[in-house]
Amino acid sequence: MTKKNKELSHEQREELLRALKGRFEKNMDRHSCIEWPTIQGKLEANTGKLLSLYKMERTGGEPDVVGHDKETGEYIFYDCSAESPKGRRSVCYDREALESRKKYKSANNVMDMAADMGIELLTTIPGVAKAWKFRYENIELGENPC
Repeated sequence: MTKKNKELSHEQREELLRALKGRFEKNMDRHSCIEWPTIQGKLEANTGKLLSLYKMERTGGEPDVVGHDKETGEYIFYDCSAESPKGRRSVCYDREALESRKKYKSANNVMDMAADMGIELLTTIPGVAKAWKFRYENIELGENPC
C-alpha cells in the first residue's frame, strides 16, 4: 500500500480482484442473481471500497457478496470465512474492555479494527450461526439484475 495505507498498488488491486472473483464464482449460491462484471466495475471505480475489502482479506478474512439491498442500492459483503480469521483472534470487543484488562492484554479491539477497515461490525446475521461477520456498507452499485 502507498500514501500511508490509503491506496493499493496496481498489483495489490489486481490480486484482490482475482481473489474476490474466484470466491464469487465458487460460491454462486450466496448471490445467484448478481453478476460479477457489475461488482468488479463498481469496485474498480471506488478505491476506498477496495481498500476495505483488502484489509479484510489481509487479516485472513474471506469477503464475498451476499446480497443486494434494493431500498438503498447497496451490495452487501460479509466475511464468509469458516472461522474467525487469524488476524482477528484474541481481541477485546472495544477500547474500554481493552483498557480494563490488567493481565493478558489483547493487541487490539474489534471496534477499532472495524473502523480501521472502514466497515461495520455485525453482531447477528439472520440464518447464519457466526458472530464474526462484517457488513460492507455504502456501496452504491445500481440495480440488481434480477
